[in-house]
Amino acid sequence: MSSSQMLVGQGFAAGGEAPEHPRGPAVLVAGANGLVGRAVVRRLVAQPWAGSVTALVRRRAALTAGPATPGRLRECVVDFERLDAPETQSAFAADIVICALGTTIRQAGSQAAFRRVDVEYPVELARRAFAAGAHHFLLVSALGADARSRVFYNRCKGEVEAEILSIGFPSVTVVRPSLLLGTRAEFRLGERIAQGLSCAIGWMVPKTWRPVSAESVAAALVMTARVDAPGVRVLENAALLGAKDERPVG
Repeated sequence: MSSSQMLVGQGFAAGGEAPEHPRGPAVLVAGANGLVGRAVVRRLVAQPWAGSVTALVRRRAALTAGPATPGRLRECVVDFERLDAPETQSAFAADIVICALGTTIRQAGSQAAFRRVDVEYPVELARRAFAAGAHHFLLVSALGADARSRVFYNRCKGEVEAEILSIGFPSVTVVRPSLLLGTRAEFRLGERIAQGLSCAIGWMVPKTWRPVSAESVAAALVMTARVDAPGVRVLENAALLGAKDERPVG
């Protein structure tokens, strides 16, 4: 990735915004069962610029569009092992894709299973969405992502970034949050400890590594999804902290 292609920590400054019109761009959100994905869907359906919102989930998530946005949200339960299923193909017809898929090695059960969810699923999704005409792909990666890292987790995150960039989307946004803060359905000890420490001494931690709320990450994704300009944007953790819907990121 050349320096001319990458815009680090940029939001609206990278280009114009997607137009607001009755239909608006169709947005596909993968991983809407998760902490960030659920927050993204909730924010998207409240945005006047967004058209239809399709939430790809592995299990029924009881997502609601709310009384102000009837008919804008479609929940699509899919088996990510069978993305070639005929009944799934219509879901890929989107202008913008936000991928918040992810798991932990503990949840997955093995490194191979983890890689399947965090690398192979997003790449397969991206390829199908690109073939269906998507022009902007937004990926939730992680702090420290590096395809050459000796750390398995960081290496997987770097690999998925590289694979997505190689597909050919005119516009790609990568967000690299630190440890996520928020309430999950499942218990994660590391995140629970981080939440406690963040309340007590979070201000002492450099912004590069400071835990970030899932809501801030979701806000950054929704804001940056509006950027209607070619190129690659990488939003590091410091750019995500305190992001809100009403202002640019960066």
